[in-house]
Amino acid sequence: MSEVDKLNEEAIDKLDPNSYSASSIQVLEGLEAVRKRPAMYIGDVGVKGLHHLVYEVVDNSIDEALAGYCDTIEVIINEDNSITVWDNGRGIPVDYHEKEGRSALEVVMTVLHAGGKFNKDSYKVSGGLHGVGVSCVNALSSHLEVNVWRNNVIYKQLYSEGKPLGDLEEVGPTEKTGTLVTFRPDEKIFSAINYNYEILASRLRELAYLNKGIRLNLVDKREREEQNGDEGDYISDSFYSEEGLKEFVELLDKTRERLIEDVIYLETEKNGIPVEIAFHYNTSFTENIFSYVNNINTIEGGTHLTGFRRGLTRTLKNYAEKSGMLAKLKFDISGDDFREGLTAIISVKVAEPQFEGQTKTKLGNSEVTGAVDQSVSSLLSDYLEENPKDAKAIVQKVILAATARHAARKARELVQRKNVLSGSGLPGKLADCADRDPDGTEIFLVEGDSAGGTAKQGRDRRFQAILPLRGKILNVEKAMQHKIFENDEIKNIFTALGVSIGTEEDSKALNMEGIRYKKIIIMCDADVDGSHISTLIMTFFFRYMNELIKEGYLYIATPPLYMIRKGKQFRYCWNDEERAQVVDELGQGKEANVSIQRYKGLGEMNAEQLWDTTMNPDSRTLRQVTIESAAEADRIFSMLMGDEVPPRREFIETHAKYAKVDV
Repeated sequence: MSEVDKLNEEAIDKLDPNSYSASSIQVLEGLEAVRKRPAMYIGDVGVKGLHHLVYEVVDNSIDEALAGYCDTIEVIINEDNSITVWDNGRGIPVDYHEKEGRSALEVVMTVLHAGGKFNKDSYKVSGGLHGVGVSCVNALSSHLEVNVWRNNVIYKQLYSEGKPLGDLEEVGPTEKTGTLVTFRPDEKIFSAINYNYEILASRLRELAYLNKGIRLNLVDKREREEQNGDEGDYISDSFYSEEGLKEFVELLDKTRERLIEDVIYLETEKNGIPVEIAFHYNTSFTENIFSYVNNINTIEGGTHLTGFRRGLTRTLKNYAEKSGMLAKLKFDISGDDFREGLTAIISVKVAEPQFEGQTKTKLGNSEVTGAVDQSVSSLLSDYLEENPKDAKAIVQKVILAATARHAARKARELVQRKNVLSGSGLPGKLADCADRDPDGTEIFLVEGDSAGGTAKQGRDRRFQAILPLRGKILNVEKAMQHKIFENDEIKNIFTALGVSIGTEEDSKALNMEGIRYKKIIIMCDADVDGSHISTLIMTFFFRYMNELIKEGYLYIATPPLYMIRKGKQFRYCWNDEERAQVVDELGQGKEANVSIQRYKGLGEMNAEQLWDTTMNPDSRTLRQVTIESAAEADRIFSMLMGDEVPPRREFIETHAKYAKVDV
């Protein structure tokens, strides 16, 4: 049985689909520029853009679910790295589109900004790129096949590079409804088409929490599970949430110690805007708020985040003042203090969202602020009155945060370059570069003084700066803010980069006006200890310099693990597989003919070797640090670097098969 037939049998009966037809499809403009400038539509043609294709097709299925016509979505990574997305919705309309003179399906698949989501009668709210999605996927695919179950008929149409290869066909009868799209990204456009299972799993997991009651399945046909030494079923996951955001917050705070037992949750509608919010307090010192609009992660926040913060701060402050708990406090409490140790998720559905910028990272609808503010204020007021023990714990946490912030102010000012009175104000260990233009300069954060010395000798002094770091920097996941700013290594990083914490608008925001380098490279040993130090540094950047990651300034160097030598010939290797291959090539199967040097640290390389392998822009490999999902990154950093041991042990046991042990 084919995959299409199987999914046809598994699809469920649906309600009357007559309200969704060709007349629902409105055309705004053509599709000519997508293949010429794909990055304008999907962000880039690398890993991010490749996976974005999947999200756009899934978003169409989610829209069907939001409209109440779909409860199961399946994503399949096929053996050739093509993708199949199936849903049991109403099926894309296939009837004749009067204005376009062809089927509505073909219009949706080949015309930019064509879709039912422009018609308020078809979809109340929607995510995706406002109709750009599936047509862009089609345009950027070497092959695409769409199957539709609708009107008691199975329909099929094939495309290549966005163009139909034939007319819409009727394949056979059916009593089911749904849509199945299979596409293969065009290798002429994408730098690589190898899909990452974990990236897709993370997004589908997120969508399951944001859309409770919808099942999202992921299957990888490239790999099978091992069962007692034999091949088992395909690698797969099924994501489903009964309680939505409440379970999402519990997942994010799984690795943190709870301050209050229950997750505070609301689901309501204010002024015609559906609002769903879940939040919880833990004993950590960080604030983690994630906001979504129509399932889109608004990483820069917007009016819904403003409304949440306003409602939370005002309500908690009123309660604290009435309780008399602030009477002895000798300094003011800021909004930041009310959010320390807070994990929150805000999700709103807006019929006509207005975003600032094409990347949809900040919501601009002013009416959303009041809706969220009122919702939070009403819920939290009732909660605090009904749970006095939790209320007291939260207010005490706020007072502790305010006290720590007051103590941290002096420490934080030490890293502001403008307050340094002597010399250049730069750290003594910093070997600066000659150029002063941050667009063309880079700084290496190097593990240890020995490696730092080698790096200083091997670098190009014109544009490369070196800052050696002594040992393992402070684990910021477990430290209070004033302790972080008192740490010498962290002070050196702030000062060397020329950035500071605190702006007029946000006391925790990163001020980047004086940034001195726009390429920041973490360079640690290629062993377990080096990986741990890299993780500590990345945790610090994620918590306190997140803006640098968002701007794409943070990188990780990749020094080699081995040098293989035979006579005057030598080759560098970055892993055990490369080592075995090079030994075989140079030694022709006789390992005795070659010598293998295992680098235990960067300091074992001389300056020329370090330059050739790790620092030379013409030959090095840098891994750029990006954040696909802020919520998932928060969960992983908290698990790896936090206090709770069981989740970390579970993670290590699950991923042990990927580990390499240094002896």
